[in-house]
Amino acid sequence: MKNKKNKWIKLCVCIVVGLIIWNLPIPAHVIPKAWHLLAIFVATIIGFILQPFPIGVVTFIAVTLSSLLGILKPADALSSFSNTTVWLIISAFLFSRGFIKTGLGKRVAYMLMSKFGDSSLKLGYTLAISDLIISPCIPSNTARAGGIMFPIVCSLADVFKSKPGPTAKKIGAYLIQTVYQSDLSASAMTITAMSGNVLIVNFAATVIGLKLTWGMWALTAIVPALISTIIIPYFLYKYFPPEIKKTPESKEMALKELKSMGSITFQEKTLLVIFLVSILSWATSQFTNLDSTIIAMAAVSIMLLSNVINWSDLLSEKNAWDAMIWMGGILGLANNLSNLKIFNVFAQAVKSRIVGVPWVLALIILLLIYAFSTYAFASGIAHIVAMYPVFLSVAVASGAPPYLAAFAFGFASALYQGLTHYASGPSAIFFSAGYIEQKTWWRVGLVVFLVNIVIWGVSGVMWWKVLGLW
Repeated sequence: MKNKKNKWIKLCVCIVVGLIIWNLPIPAHVIPKAWHLLAIFVATIIGFILQPFPIGVVTFIAVTLSSLLGILKPADALSSFSNTTVWLIISAFLFSRGFIKTGLGKRVAYMLMSKFGDSSLKLGYTLAISDLIISPCIPSNTARAGGIMFPIVCSLADVFKSKPGPTAKKIGAYLIQTVYQSDLSASAMTITAMSGNVLIVNFAATVIGLKLTWGMWALTAIVPALISTIIIPYFLYKYFPPEIKKTPESKEMALKELKSMGSITFQEKTLLVIFLVSILSWATSQFTNLDSTIIAMAAVSIMLLSNVINWSDLLSEKNAWDAMIWMGGILGLANNLSNLKIFNVFAQAVKSRIVGVPWVLALIILLLIYAFSTYAFASGIAHIVAMYPVFLSVAVASGAPPYLAAFAFGFASALYQGLTHYASGPSAIFFSAGYIEQKTWWRVGLVVFLVNIVIWGVSGVMWWKVLGLW
């Protein structure tokens, strides 16, 4: 009863916020329709944060209200459900079903562990690299880090008698932090490594008119992401060291798991070929003019035809259909707000107050505010939806090069998720294992984030200069 009461209280908060904004004086240069849609949009974001109901339910209601109240025509309210970026993430979720069903993701991790897992440092690198390898085709970092990597980490910790409590620092705490913090760079590596990245691509297109392709994103991220993947496990090994340094048992465990999995199956071999061809096709799409979404859908089609997955698997992949509802709905609201010029009005208002501030300084300040504001959000998706289009608009209005700003805020959207234990799905899963107390999690997360600022701020900026982003 208490939980039900709390849900309705949270829902009332969302409604009250929406009503307050709806009835505020409408600013100059903003039409009533845009202002009223903004009220619904902000109330929806509050709903994402408080979550009185699942975000799919919140979005469904918001889209319905936008049309029921006469703000949007039904076709406009539902327009983003045909958005190619929405179907890209759906296809990527379905792609990930093959990795999980066939066990190919686990096999990759165990094969690497059997070769390089004889020390805690090598083990950290092995798990980080495993996550990086499979990240392009598993767009949910919750499914990837939480569904594939987390059980492996817990099994390894158990082998070394490292459990939450007095023995956590043996190796469990180190592996928890190493895998989770390394996953952030993997999430920033490609568009399809995190569902939030697809939102970012769409916002960049609708707010400032930039088309960010899969290959362009990967090329822009590859240098700082790889450097981060190299540095972070070693940094944590020194800053947050495990008590156990040598881990020959992990090789034995990996070999045992591989033996129990048996020989690589036809489905796994087929999936591996599909995976490699998809990566190659995505990376070269700007030359071949093949659409990234169609490449992903073709990959899923081949998986269906070759029985890597079946139609029942697709129907049971609830994360994909849940993502379609909330992502298609929130993108529809945001796209219509953009069409009604609400972001332009806001950006111009802020621009008038930062006249004379160099764009470099303005971009740095905006990025820091954007990143550290995550402490106020219990969802990475809610943070991106609420903050990315606004901060991107202001950055570009201040004179920052559009591509540089779009990618900088995009990469930050993955990296800042290490700051708290509630910033994303994986953070909640890894923290809930109990190996690290909250105070320590926040301290280590802040330090690693500052290290990533240096890595991406130096190597990234230099690389982006070579690419001509600024």
